[in-house]
This record gives sequence, structure tokens and C-alpha cells, in this order.
Amino acid sequence: MPSVQFTRHLRVHFPNLEDVEVSEGSLARIVRDLDELYPGLADYLIDEQGALRKHVNIFVNDHLLSDRTGLRDEVGPLDRVFIMQALSGG
Repeated sequence: MPSVQFTRHLRVHFPNLEDVEVSEGSLARIVRDLDELYPGLADYLIDEQGALRKHVNIFVNDHLLSDRTGLRDEVGPLDRVFIMQALSGG
């Protein structure tokens, strides 16, 4: 099963957020599954059109996802997914 890890910054908004294993499939499916475990997480990650929000990045095995609009990137059983909040400022 693929593993999903989160940055500490996301835990500010979701204090019960823990690294988990999920079923393989598209990133869109994984986000839906994560939302069942952590209600509201999908709304934080995905906008109203189903695209990844600008302040969020998702990596699969150290590679930035390629489909930010539909999250169609496939995640296999041995893959690692890392979800992070993009930080900016000066």
C-alpha cells in the first residue's frame, strides 16, 4: 500500500493528522480517501474546480505531481506520497 506523509504545517490545521497507508490509485482518489479519515482535508487541498490549490504541493516518490488540475497521476502500491503546504514570504 502506498504511504502518505504530511508536513508539520498541515498539522496546525488538522491536529490529528498522521502519516497513513492508503489504497493505490489516482491522487484524486487518494485525496478522497484521506478526506474520509480527516474530514475537511480535501477542501483544504483542492479548490472548487477539483484542482490542487496553489499553496499545496504533492510529491510522489520525490517527483512533483504532473496533473495539478485533475490529480490523475497514478500511485502504485510501493509509492510514497508527500503532501505539503507551500510556504512563501520574506
